[in-house]
Amino acid sequence: MYDRQVRRRRAVLFALVACCLALLTAYFGESSGGPLKSVQTGAMEVVAPVQEGANRALKPFRDLFGWFGDTLDAKDERDKLEAERDALRQEVARLKLMENENAELRDLVDYGRASGLAAYEPVTARVYSRSNSSWYSTIEINKGSSDGVQVHQPVINGKGLVGKVKTVSDGNAVVMLLSDSEFGVSALAAEADQPGSIQPVTGSPGDLVLDLVPDAKQIRKGDRIVTAGTVSDRLPSPFPPGILIGAVKRIEGEGELDRTIHVAPAADLRSLDFVQVLTKPTADLRASAGTP
Repeated sequence: MYDRQVRRRRAVLFALVACCLALLTAYFGESSGGPLKSVQTGAMEVVAPVQEGANRALKPFRDLFGWFGDTLDAKDERDKLEAERDALRQEVARLKLMENENAELRDLVDYGRASGLAAYEPVTARVYSRSNSSWYSTIEINKGSSDGVQVHQPVINGKGLVGKVKTVSDGNAVVMLLSDSEFGVSALAAEADQPGSIQPVTGSPGDLVLDLVPDAKQIRKGDRIVTAGTVSDRLPSPFPPGILIGAVKRIEGEGELDRTIHVAPAADLRSLDFVQVLTKPTADLRASAGTP
């Protein structure tokens, strides 16, 4: 029974295959106006409107699925571009920081060469902490006594004087800035050749005052103020002469007694990344030169 059904199905299959081959042979062998081609043309004329209507009916659904696909692709592309943008921003910030640090280090080297401070064996240090208030202005650096840093040694950057060492430990030190209420240094108005003393203005970090000037009327706006160095063998100064402190920015008062000379620091005390400590005392330099 089963074998008979199988043989029947095979016979039907072979008959259909033979019929298809016969139709294909007849179709390709007849002329363009043959009956089979006419039947094909008529069937297409009947089916074409149905196919077109189906395409029109299904087009919104195809467009909807296409929109979802395009939206997902656009979101993926957006996320990728945003990630690349953030990475580029971080790289730009890193490169800008490196550029600023390199410029500051170049200024340090150039200033040391131009001002002849190499003999003081400057130790370059990085600033890692800042403390600013109305009375006290200090920074902490990553060099200490093991690097030759000692209390009262001058501290400079690529623009000029920054301050002096206040306290020292083995691996770091605290530097008192020019704007600290306790800071003071003997100074000289270079153009007028007038000595004086630089003092900070409490509560105004960007303002210094040149005080105790013998002939203050000789000083003009824009005059450079530098360290005076040692003016007496009895009171040796740890500050070498000629380090730029700043420039006169304004003069208040007309009389000799009420004249106030305001000085703007050459160094930006609010933006210090690298500084140098002049570790060799002035007395050692004088002794090595044979000066009494």
